[in-house]
This record gives sequence, structure tokens and C-alpha cells, in this order.
Amino acid sequence: MVIPLRNQATDGQGYSAPAPLRYSATWDADTLRVIDARRGVSAFLGRLGYPPGQRVGQDAQLVVSELVTNALRHAPGPCGLLLELSPGADVLHITVWDTSTLLPELQPRDGRRIGGHGLRLVAMLCPGLRTAPLNGGKRVTADLRLPPLSA
Repeated sequence: MVIPLRNQATDGQGYSAPAPLRYSATWDADTLRVIDARRGVSAFLGRLGYPPGQRVGQDAQLVVSELVTNALRHAPGPCGLLLELSPGADVLHITVWDTSTLLPELQPRDGRRIGGHGLRLVAMLCPGLRTAPLNGGKRVTADLRLPPLSA
């Protein structure tokens, strides 16, 4: 299920205020494809004004790919993706949740090892990388700094 972007919130009395822009999607283990998550982040950034092919889009797609791949590989499903950008902010919050209670660990560098490098790549691109246990799973959030939009 994909939830469209939203950019307005009300305070309950009808006054609207800028709210974070969000993109949200959830998948069952057998319906999730990493390409769907990559397309979601590309569409979200396009809506923000970042044309395809820019480095920020490539970095965001790499982060989403790695986090969603980890969710697919290590959890039975379902899992979800949340992209969020607050008004006036320059940090994209990329959150992936899944049903595994095992928290990810940064593996030591080892060029001979096959696999286990994705989280290190995410940490290199996103200085803000957090994990939080959830009831019946976990949430991994990576903060990716967005460059100013070209005029």
C-alpha cells in the first residue's frame, strides 16, 4: 500500500499549518521489490524539485536500497518505508521498519567478506543513523542532507 505525499496538517480547529512532506509505503514480504522503494524515493525527490540523475537522488536511492534489502533479507515481513522532510529543512529522514527484533550492527571493514557492507555505506552517506526497537520489530532511520535546490 502506498500513501501519497501530504503537506498540510490541521490543528483540529481548522487552521492549517505547514506539515512535513511524507511518502509512506508498506509491503508484505512476498510483494516487496527494492525497485518499488527506489522509485518511491525518486518520485518524492522529484516532487521536492530535485531532477532525476542528481547525486542526491542516487545517494537517496542507495540508502533506501540498502535499508530495504536488509529488511527483506533479515525479517519475515511485512516492512515499510517512510520518507519525511519538514518545511524549511534540508535533511531527508529515511525510515525503514520491519518485523525482526535483531538490531543491525555495523560490520568491521573486510574487503574479503561478501556482503555486510551496506550499513557502512549508509553510515558514510548519512551521519544521522539510528535504530529503535519496536514492539515486534525495529525501525532504522537515516538522515540524508539535501543540497540547496538550483534556481
